[in-house]
Amino acid sequence: MGRRHFSPRAWEKKLESCEAVGQSVACRPDSREFAHAERPLLVRDVVYRGVSRHCILKSEARFFGENLEPVTHFLTGACLGRAGFNRKTALATATMTLAAEAPDLDVLGRFRGPVFGFVHHRGFTHSFLGLFLVSAAVVGLMYGVWRLRGRKTRDPSLPPRWGLLFVFAYVAGLSHILLDFTNNYGVRPFWPLWEKWYSWDIVFIVEPLLLIALVLGLVVPSLVFLINEEIGARQKGPKGRWAARVALVAVVLVWLVRDYEHRRALNALEARTYQNADPMRVGAYPTWVNPFQWRGVVETKVFFALAQVDSSTPEVDLGENMEIRYKPEETPVTLAAKNSYLGRVYLDWAKFPITETEPLPDGGFVVHFEDLRFSGTWRRTNGKPLSAGVVLDRNLNLVREFFGQVPQPPD
Repeated sequence: MGRRHFSPRAWEKKLESCEAVGQSVACRPDSREFAHAERPLLVRDVVYRGVSRHCILKSEARFFGENLEPVTHFLTGACLGRAGFNRKTALATATMTLAAEAPDLDVLGRFRGPVFGFVHHRGFTHSFLGLFLVSAAVVGLMYGVWRLRGRKTRDPSLPPRWGLLFVFAYVAGLSHILLDFTNNYGVRPFWPLWEKWYSWDIVFIVEPLLLIALVLGLVVPSLVFLINEEIGARQKGPKGRWAARVALVAVVLVWLVRDYEHRRALNALEARTYQNADPMRVGAYPTWVNPFQWRGVVETKVFFALAQVDSSTPEVDLGENMEIRYKPEETPVTLAAKNSYLGRVYLDWAKFPITETEPLPDGGFVVHFEDLRFSGTWRRTNGKPLSAGVVLDRNLNLVREFFGQVPQPPD
């Protein structure tokens, strides 16, 4: 933890509306010094009433990794609709566009708190079984819109076929699960019958090549239509079928190339030793922009090694950028934390979990959980996105659970 510099008066008031939590300070938005913040802050290095202060927004990991950004899902659904499904029934494109993003309705669980949101994220709505309910909800919404519009469609000769729209919505929902499977957060498609997590680990949360392919698949036909209209050429049937198909094929080709590079990165990590220790398990995770750069995680008997991998060489960077994280000793404190509800859920999801125990002044403990496959993904989260933990009292009884880097102070 960084040093903190507070005046005695500031300590007495606990930074006015802030409360000390272990070696950190969690500040609520009504703090006079941090009134601009919209959510709690983690103060690492503060000069109270000074010119400079370093504050890091408390990471509740409500961004990257939990969801593949929604634009890709929407665009995929739209391309699916235009690839030929829209010739079978009215409202197909709109239905599939909405259904391709609908499984992320589970984000509403965050209104019951970040812990509840994490526990239930990518659960029922991201499963093969849950998609039946999600698809029915989307088709029900489209039916309501259709009724409000006076039961009118763009093409009177092509009425909506609701059973077929339900099938199309389910197909679009499957595209959502597939896209989420390609990134390293993972999915539970067989939930609740089988809660195992699956992930392909080949695509970052924002993949520019996918976005470019999908956008072109939707925009190019409109440009061609404008040109044809200008020169008086006849337009046959719904436009954009072949462009949408090409875009979807391009998405699959990107996945195949990324999978090939991913395997090269894994092989490079497995082919060497780390501080004379052989790897027991390795993982390679995509980075932003550069498709050949991967964040490597290597597990040995004693420690984890974090290194950058260039799959175009392939080469593992064992220089200054490599980080060694030693496995902590198992203690009654860590065992109690792991046996908590959040601990069991987190360890079931994490691939390279590591714990950090922080003693509290009252004799209790804060046990932090971190999954090293996300370590260093974003600097703004202090290198520990998607972390969580539990607070225990001196008798190792659970006080509260939290999702983020520090526990939130009690209301």
